[in-house]
Amino acid sequence: MIIVDSIMDEALQSSIQKGKAPAFQFLMNNGRYYPRMVSSFPTMSVVIDSTLLTGTYADQHKIPALVWFDAHEKRFISYGSAQQEIMKVGVKQVLQESLFHLNHNHLSSNVQTLHEEIKGPSASINTLVYRGNHNKPLNVPRLLSLLGFIEKDAAIKGPNYFSYGLLSKIDSKNKHTKLWEGFGFNDKFAAQELKYLIQQNRLPSYSLVYFSDNDKLVHKKGVDVTKGIEDADKQLQEVLNSYPAWEDALKDAVWIVMGDSGQTGIKDNKEQALIDLRKVLKDYRIHRISGPVKNEDQIVLGLNERMSFIYLLNQQIKLEDVAKMLSNEQRIGYIAWRERDRVKVISGDSNGCLSFKPVGDFTDPYGHTWSIEGNVNILGLVIDKNNQVTFTEYPDGLARLYSSFYSHSGNYLVVDAKPGYEFVGEGSPTHVGGAAHGSLHKQDSFFPMIVAGTELEPQHERMIDLKEWIMRILENKG
Repeated sequence: MIIVDSIMDEALQSSIQKGKAPAFQFLMNNGRYYPRMVSSFPTMSVVIDSTLLTGTYADQHKIPALVWFDAHEKRFISYGSAQQEIMKVGVKQVLQESLFHLNHNHLSSNVQTLHEEIKGPSASINTLVYRGNHNKPLNVPRLLSLLGFIEKDAAIKGPNYFSYGLLSKIDSKNKHTKLWEGFGFNDKFAAQELKYLIQQNRLPSYSLVYFSDNDKLVHKKGVDVTKGIEDADKQLQEVLNSYPAWEDALKDAVWIVMGDSGQTGIKDNKEQALIDLRKVLKDYRIHRISGPVKNEDQIVLGLNERMSFIYLLNQQIKLEDVAKMLSNEQRIGYIAWRERDRVKVISGDSNGCLSFKPVGDFTDPYGHTWSIEGNVNILGLVIDKNNQVTFTEYPDGLARLYSSFYSHSGNYLVVDAKPGYEFVGEGSPTHVGGAAHGSLHKQDSFFPMIVAGTELEPQHERMIDLKEWIMRILENKG
């Protein structure tokens, strides 16, 4: 299973039509193509990977976002966003969060990852979520150890084969780990690791491989850029060339090449494109991420590009009052909060309020039932005379949004930016004239998947359904 970060259907089809993606085309011609798979929410890599590996949404796997606030420990948590944000939070803290706490503390012990559950050996190559059953020592560079960033004898709990850039290599001769190559977090490094396993005849039962380069290009250049896909295709060719013929690869393994989420183009005009929640909420004292939470702080912002958590620290501040204030910002798509066991949603574009919770008279395309009250247009729901729900703007919108309010503790709102816009705050990344993700919107949520080598299909075309499907494939192959 190879994830090509932020690959999208239109750009992929464009590359294939131009004859610049022969490996993608080969797999597509010899398998099935799913152009509109539904991601998890927020549409950020750590949440998506957690959903893929556990077969659950954030309400169960408990990874809320790339950036969030731990109400128990009163701690701002970032697994690594923009360089400026990392410097403000602290390099050591971000490294510790992403390398250790994400997998060992934050990812719920009540769910099992594919690496923990499958009977045979497995491999994780350059994925941020990797928890497995095996103790894997890290190759900590002396400088990182001297600076106190990572202890020299540090180890993680991972799968049989664990690759994590410079810190852990399967192929000891893999040289794509220079500073300008992201210390190994690049497509060439990941492809070389997979090639090594194939060439050594050590390919395990399940391998998850992460190609990250395309994401950077899409963020910078926009959703139409195809260079990242074409570069990823060259690495796919390298992998397939490990076999005498490409057809032999299909006899040897089931191949799944997929994206993880979409992205949405961000407007060129900086003043228009960026929604500064510090200005919208200027009447409140907002926590500064470079230091600990202070007694006088009233709000913490957990910015995830086109989605944000807004945490209320002061019990005197009402969620509904903050929601009404936010609804005056025309670039926000919706504002949601939890009230007892229901999620309430409003929008500056629509009258009234939408309120929903699981179990009720309305059935969605995935067989889940819901209690729904109020203005269904706020989340673009269409309900027919048989009480069947269709999602238009927000795929699987009820379950995905609901899961966010049970992903971690705290008193908070969820806001989504409309297409064309993203949230900005202290040190957060910006993508003016490029593209961003994070939101519940369909442009951020749909991703393509190519499958070759099996007739088995996932129950639904969603990220959350892939774990069960992979287990079935492994049992079938066994």
